[in-house]
Amino acid sequence: MGEAELRKWLDTLRTEHRDLDAAITALQATGSTDQLQIARLKKRKLQLRDKIAMVEDQLIPDIIA
Repeated sequence: MGEAELRKWLDTLRTEHRDLDAAITALQATGSTDQLQIARLKKRKLQLRDKIAMVEDQLIPDIIA
């Protein structure tokens, strides 16, 4: 995967992460009792955070000190 493709994928992941954050906040604000749904959304958000970190690591070259 080239750098441009990685950056596009990174933007997509970040957008999805923000959307999940908004969805979780909205569910909690409405007093939703569906804790299982909220837990699933939080788990997906953590998975996205890990993918974002992985892509960022690929974009930033390692510097040998």
